Amino acid sequence: MLGDAPKVVALLQEELDRTPEAEEKDSEKESAGNTRQQQEKIYILADTSYSSCCVDEIAAEHIDAHVVVHFGRSCLSPTSRLPVIYVFTKHVLDLDDALQCLESEFPDKESKIILMADVTYQDHVPELYRRAQERGYKVLLSTRIQHDPLGSIPNRIIVDSDDNQVAVDETNGIDLKEYSIFHVSSPPTALLLALSSRVSSLHIYSSPDSPSSYYSPARTTRALLGRRYAKLLNVTTAGIIGILVNTLSVANYLSSIDAIRKQIAAAGKKSYTVVVGKLNSAKLANFAEMDGWVVVGCWESSLVEEDAGFYRPVLTPFELEVALMPDEERVWGLSWWGGIESVKAVEDKPEGTGSDRADGNVTGDSGVDVDEEDDVPVFDLRTGKLVSNARPMRVAARAAREASEAKGDAEKDPATAKQSDALAVRAKSELATINGVFSPGAEYLRSQRTWQGLGTDFEEEKSTAIEEGRRGVARGYTVGQDEERR
Repeated sequence: MLGDAPKVVALLQEELDRTPEAEEKDSEKESAGNTRQQQEKIYILADTSYSSCCVDEIAAEHIDAHVVVHFGRSCLSPTSRLPVIYVFTKHVLDLDDALQCLESEFPDKESKIILMADVTYQDHVPELYRRAQERGYKVLLSTRIQHDPLGSIPNRIIVDSDDNQVAVDETNGIDLKEYSIFHVSSPPTALLLALSSRVSSLHIYSSPDSPSSYYSPARTTRALLGRRYAKLLNVTTAGIIGILVNTLSVANYLSSIDAIRKQIAAAGKKSYTVVVGKLNSAKLANFAEMDGWVVVGCWESSLVEEDAGFYRPVLTPFELEVALMPDEERVWGLSWWGGIESVKAVEDKPEGTGSDRADGNVTGDSGVDVDEEDDVPVFDLRTGKLVSNARPMRVAARAAREASEAKGDAEKDPATAKQSDALAVRAKSELATINGVFSPGAEYLRSQRTWQGLGTDFEEEKSTAIEEGRRGVARGYTVGQDEERR
């Protein structure tokens, strides 16, 4: 598409130049000195800061753009700052072959079918719908593009033959689980997983350049969901979770990061927020402290498909929410979502309630429950081994509570304080602190990292006394006690 960019820019500039001339002709106050003060400038943004499906607001702000024209397919995630004009482009589709595939997949004319297509093939849906009706399909619906990522079908509304919206409701509307979707062009994996539990079945007619004309993705979807659940179980015992910022333009991404951070803190775990641009395994391997990652991005880019080379599992916000549930409450009904739209906000607890206030001052994370009854042992469901560092911030909060209680006892009985200060034993589970804040990352640096950066060798070698060095200039200096001149 980049090769067509100069021609597109020329056509846009031609239309922009033509519009003011038309306005001046229609204006009654046209004068000879009425000229345009500023000419519109068009810039080509050849690359994206994160995902190609998202609008690149970061690159657009570098040129102080007022509007962005996004060409090609898109995830249609709402932007936070700039208005966007979408141009999905048009692709050639063999409607006769698509109808033949539809009839082979659904020989029963009474089948409940919803016609759907990728955004680049959306312009073919009305004609495909009309021809399918002529072939005798009676219970047939289609879709229309609309900005609604959390819809029953993401970014689509279901319409009937009169182009009226059809409600999706078991009582007043249709039951989506009774319908099958015939999708034109291969959908993104995130959409495939999202629709797998919402509809009866999903049948795909691939684009013409695909090796196969159509296929049923049921077996592929089950395998993908199984892999996602396996990665989810890896994070259930993670003590340190990294929050990967994979967007700077999707609306409400900052509030989503804050909500995810609170969810992790409420589970007794530690989180670190990292911005690395486009994700790859080499970048994330530099953060060996992390036991798992969660991606904050659009509903398509939050799913990292090619993750075989990643050192730690990378989850979506929905998967992280399931992973943070207790073992007795963790039930996954095969529903799935990849974006930040479904992130549930965690309500802040009122300050000064019990031990939460004291623990917040020490750990820097609010909402950490330190109830000993809830501190049950954590076992890795894959290996069956006991994991002692699955909730490091809960251990730190308990240590802070014990320290505050000991401090209170010392203030009441000074004699006991002197005895307690005589010998202090450091607990094995005690974490390193930075400015009074418990830090599992600093503990990892202190105890597990073999290389800790440039430093001094004072601990390994004894220092020597300062001695007088050589004196003189290069053409006349002495060496040793013999005063030999060189």
